[in-house]
This record gives sequence, structure tokens and C-alpha cells, in this order.
Amino acid sequence: MFRARNISPALLPMVVFVSCLALSSAAQSDAPAKPDASRKEANAPDPDNAKIVAGLEQAIEISTTRALAETGKRDGFLQNEAIRILLPPKLQAIGKSMRMLAMGDEVDELEIGMNRAAEEATGQAKPIFLGALKSLVFRDPRLILTSGDTAATEYFRRNSSSDIAAAFTPIVHHALEHLGVIKQYKRVLKNDPGGNAIANEFDLDKYVVEQALDGIFNVMASEESNIRQNPEAQNSDIIKEVFGGK
Repeated sequence: MFRARNISPALLPMVVFVSCLALSSAAQSDAPAKPDASRKEANAPDPDNAKIVAGLEQAIEISTTRALAETGKRDGFLQNEAIRILLPPKLQAIGKSMRMLAMGDEVDELEIGMNRAAEEATGQAKPIFLGALKSLVFRDPRLILTSGDTAATEYFRRNSSSDIAAAFTPIVHHALEHLGVIKQYKRVLKNDPGGNAIANEFDLDKYVVEQALDGIFNVMASEESNIRQNPEAQNSDIIKEVFGGK
């Protein structure tokens, strides 16, 4: 604080003006800066976890629906080289020997039958997959979103495939039985000297279930990748918001 008695009366008004100006400048410098509206808009926050989960769920549902429709139709497995169910390794030696004995048609019928059974069973599997999706817990949705083009499918498979397989097995068994594949399988084993030993080691139901699920998840992964990479496949607002801005 200055002492007025030491200042010439003629200069007093000027000193007071300068002091007030300095105090005003100091107050302005201490006040918080006003937010820059343009910067706030440019640095808008990412979608929150609830939106990410909603986007992931919808992407998995779309991928599942499309994959089941593609694999559950006639030739969905049989004519798709990437997922066609081949004669299992344990039966390849039998198949080779039967072909040498001009009995290759029976081996071919068995392989075709497994694919037909997978197609028939897959056509009935949508409630199983979507039921598993409803109970799926996304523990780190942001990591799933940013981990890769098939991360959601892989997460779904890791956390749901055992439950899906358990529910899918009786449907596959019925299809194998309905299409006569089990009878074909037994005929193939009967016509080979080592067939009885293999019958006790090999589970036809389990093999077809595993191969069918491999094929379905394979197609699902392709569908998910398409949703992530192709804006035209992002056909809902939540998917556009979650996947379009990641």
C-alpha cells in the first residue's frame, strides 16, 4: 500500500489510476480461462461403456443371424471349402482302404451326410446362439472394441461355446439319425477290420458338433470384420456410433 503523504498532490490521480489498472489486470490473470468450445467439440469423449456393450451385442447378433442363415441352408457347409466337414482323421485310413476295395461311395456318402446334418441342425440353432448372447457379460467392452476385427466373435466363442455345444448336440444327433448318417457310419466301420476299435474311440456326434461350430464361428468372424470395416454394413445408429468412431 502506497502512502499518499509522500506523493505530490498533482500526481495523486494518476497514481490511483495506475494502481487500479494493475489490480484489474491481476484479477483477470487469476480468473479461470473460459473453455474453448471448438476444442471441446474436437475432443469429444468416446462412447461410454454402456453404448459400447450395446454396439457389440448388436454386431454379434447381426453376425450370428447372417452366419446361421448362410451355413444353415443346403450346401452351406458342403460347398464351402473353408468350413466343409471332412472325414475325421480316425476314419481316413478306413476310407482309404475302402476306396481300394471299390467301396469309396460309402465313404463319400458318410462325408456328405455329416455336412447335411450340420446344415439341418444349424438351421435350428438361432435360439441357442441368441440365448447365449443374452447371458454374455462383457467384462472389458472397450478392449473388445479395439482389439481386432474379429475380437467380439472370439470373445463370444470363448465365453459361450461350451453352453452352445451342450444345447446344440441333441439337435445334431437328431439330424444325423434323421438323415441316416449314423447308419452310414456304422456300415463304414463294419466293412473295415479295424472298425470295431475305432467305434469305441470316436464320437461321431461330438465331431460333427465341433466341426459345425467351427464353421459357424468362422463365418461369424467374417461378418463381424465386414461390419467393422465397411460403413455400409453399419446399419444402425448405435453400430455407426460405436464402430464408426473407434
